[in-house]
Amino acid sequence: MISVVIPTRNRADFLNLALKSIVQQTLPGCDFEVLVVDNGSIDRTSQVISAYKSALFNLTAMYAPEPGLHTGRHAGMEAAKGEILVFADDDIEALPTWLKSIKKCFSDPLVAMVGGNNYPMFLQNPPKWILNLWKRHNFSGYRAIPALSVVEFCKASIEISPYWVWGCNFAIRKDVLLAAGGFHPDGMPEDLIRFRGDGETHVSRFVAESNMKCVFHPGASVYHKIPASRMTYQYFFQRGFNQGVSDSYTDLRTGKHQFKHDSSVVRRVYQKSRKFFRLATERLLLCKDSFYALKMFNYGHRKGYNFHQDVYKMDADVREWVHRERYY
Repeated sequence: MISVVIPTRNRADFLNLALKSIVQQTLPGCDFEVLVVDNGSIDRTSQVISAYKSALFNLTAMYAPEPGLHTGRHAGMEAAKGEILVFADDDIEALPTWLKSIKKCFSDPLVAMVGGNNYPMFLQNPPKWILNLWKRHNFSGYRAIPALSVVEFCKASIEISPYWVWGCNFAIRKDVLLAAGGFHPDGMPEDLIRFRGDGETHVSRFVAESNMKCVFHPGASVYHKIPASRMTYQYFFQRGFNQGVSDSYTDLRTGKHQFKHDSSVVRRVYQKSRKFFRLATERLLLCKDSFYALKMFNYGHRKGYNFHQDVYKMDADVREWVHRERYY
């Protein structure tokens, strides 16, 4: 069985469309269950879930009000009956072949993780700099805007790095997720941002370091909604800030932060040269406004990284949180 886990909070309209796309799956309903985990909603989320109980007979509503996306993910993980867990955001709309394609991939016992395309669904006409970012193709044969969690690979099923399977469309064997120790903190509200971690990236790292197989399948794809509020420079700054917090968390937890102040001349020259050529390449490929968006992301990343490094030094609760063995 496949268990679909959808954490949600105060986005009833989005959730309604996500569940509608699951009703339309080509995989028989007896082959999957859906667990919607309410992370403390005060809108009409409960009514939306109730409205789908007749169409999705294996639909379960759960309530996990503690802050953080990882709270909903873990509640679903622990309650799931399936051997395959499919985590999705409440703002996706899945292709009808989504679950059937995921099941097909996991028929290979060596496959630990599965991902698909995360196509952008722009809810308003995007500015040209957003379209320029999306049209840019790199030399690996895919295109992506990581700040918006959208990516498009080729049309054939291929083996990919687990780092390209993102939380809005994340399929994994339950025993692999448990072996990884579950998810790390993610999706924290702004007033608790110091407790943000590296989310599903930790799980992807575990899969990569364990040399497990991860595959992409075009049928296992979703559309990811991009509202107008995410098509701004300020949003790119905030996403960069959040990523900086996550990267600081990773470095502190693994001890790699010790190398941030490495005095090796060779290391510093290499890092500066690499940054220079990356920025030069981006300038050639992107229009001025698109390049500015990436600069805002990078600026936010530095601010977020330094912020988290500072609160780690000053706040004992943050230090305990960073080094906690697991979060469920």
